[in-house]
Amino acid sequence: MKIQSASARLYRVPLAQPVSDAAHGIQTHFELIAVRVTDEDGVQGLGLTYTGGSGGLAIVSALEGGLLESLVGKDADLIELCWRDMWRAMHYVGQGGVVSFAISAIDVALWDIKGKRAQMPLWRLLGGHDGHVRCYAGGIDLNFSIEELLAQSEAFRENGFRAIKMKVGRPSLREDIERIEAMREELGEQFPLMVDANMAWSRMNALRAAKAFNPYGLTWLEEPVEPRDYASHASIAECGLVPIAAGENLRNFSEFKQLIDTGRIGYAEPDVTNCGGVTGFAKIARYAESHSAITTSHGLHDLSIHLLAAFPGTDFLEVHGYSLDAFLSRPLRIVDGYAEAPNTSGHGIELDWQKLERHAVQG
Repeated sequence: MKIQSASARLYRVPLAQPVSDAAHGIQTHFELIAVRVTDEDGVQGLGLTYTGGSGGLAIVSALEGGLLESLVGKDADLIELCWRDMWRAMHYVGQGGVVSFAISAIDVALWDIKGKRAQMPLWRLLGGHDGHVRCYAGGIDLNFSIEELLAQSEAFRENGFRAIKMKVGRPSLREDIERIEAMREELGEQFPLMVDANMAWSRMNALRAAKAFNPYGLTWLEEPVEPRDYASHASIAECGLVPIAAGENLRNFSEFKQLIDTGRIGYAEPDVTNCGGVTGFAKIARYAESHSAITTSHGLHDLSIHLLAAFPGTDFLEVHGYSLDAFLSRPLRIVDGYAEAPNTSGHGIELDWQKLERHAVQG
């Protein structure tokens, strides 16, 4: 079925409270870019990507500067062909970055159409492995006091979470240790606890942190160094002190291949909204599984749940702080640490456009 039209719109969504990490500082909002693709029968697919607060206009520019127009008249069912055509058309100006965000949003919309036409949920359409997906609460909390951190932890558990990630990368390692120690004492030894440094350290400081964190039985240490410093990832991983997770800042399969092969990570963390969409995520997840790395997720949990449910070798859906719950007809529910992948056609994300329109950036 041919594509009849495609459009994009940018929104600036306020956060319920300011949050902070080592890379981005204080954040008060995030940007949401929504792409809608419609075929000749009127079936519409929704694609989404987002930013941490800036850069959204550049993504919209990439979309409206040719990518959306190039879709019109193409067969919406030939997603791999559309994906490759977009990459080839844009490869000289960027095999990642803004281009990857834009292509990812389009790709997600095309898969949504495919699922709706097949009357299948996305995770089953992709192969279907296990719709019962383990989750963790992704705290963005570097600026929180220990008291606030523990209060947030209690709220997470009351809301059904049985695994939590906290931020590290405070001005001194001692502060990080005190915070982890407080969390571990609060949660108990067996409760899965992850920490995320958001690229805060050099290799030497990351090794020091990994050694200092070792007694606390962490599930993983995330992004200890710059994302494409594969050699440093390998040095930290090979110490065997704590499993390493990384990948949210990588934008294509080749980068993930290097991270897995050279960086020796335990957990690959693609974000479906910027790693090449559903098509890109699937390539990464299959490669990770074949090389003994577990695939987890980053961002937009209402969509990412389909990817973790679709493939073996996956674990721990991140329920992210950039939440769309206020605009969703069916927000994700967490019960005793798990969520169920939706069984509606496509990805099943239905937004309240009237409510979201209050946050629109451009006409």
